[in-house]
Amino acid sequence: MRKILLAEDDIDFGAILKQYLELQNFTIIWAKDGEEALDLFKTNSFDICVLDVMMPKIDGFTLAEKIVDSNPEIPFVFLTARNQNEDKIKGLKLGADDYIVKPFEADELVLRLTNIIKRTEKRSFTNALPNQIEIGIFTFDTNRFELKSSQKIQQLTEKEASLLLFLFQHKNQLVKREQVLKAVWENDDFFSGRSMDVFISKLRKYLIEDTTISIESIRNIGLEFKIL
Repeated sequence: MRKILLAEDDIDFGAILKQYLELQNFTIIWAKDGEEALDLFKTNSFDICVLDVMMPKIDGFTLAEKIVDSNPEIPFVFLTARNQNEDKIKGLKLGADDYIVKPFEADELVLRLTNIIKRTEKRSFTNALPNQIEIGIFTFDTNRFELKSSQKIQQLTEKEASLLLFLFQHKNQLVKREQVLKAVWENDDFFSGRSMDVFISKLRKYLIEDTTISIESIRNIGLEFKIL
């Protein structure tokens, strides 16, 4: 469950928003003013921060500056009742991932938060990757998307590379199809599933040179990337 710091001084609105986000499987830590939010940020880890602009003690913009000073990688969005370009520009200059004007559709907020978290996690994972990864007899160049062996160099597409990296990250584990689809395709519908099957077949061909590597499909459950 993704953990959100919600900084909102409007008690009625904050309570409703907290309840709705929790129904969407987020964990919500709610602060009623900027000072409380800053204290909570210092003592907890969060996936994203949702900050109201107009708050007592510390306003949302000042709070964001302090949060960025503490952790420049944390994504955050602003909530505000003020639809003013100057405020939007100020928020974006502070590094905000979004600026949402009240009133808004709760479903839209959930979608925006989910997309921001996905982008952040993907960026963090990519930045943390070494330039080269050993996969059996192969060396995978994570920058050039090249799968190398002593016999050949196979150029992968970005999607093929993402799928290979995800499977390798979960090697010798059974992972559900939905988990793979949401991580690589960001969608688990029928067409994405058929697309994944095609890409799995391609990876099997690329890896056939090493008999200790296999991608096994467990019917109606998922996949297992095995390396002996």
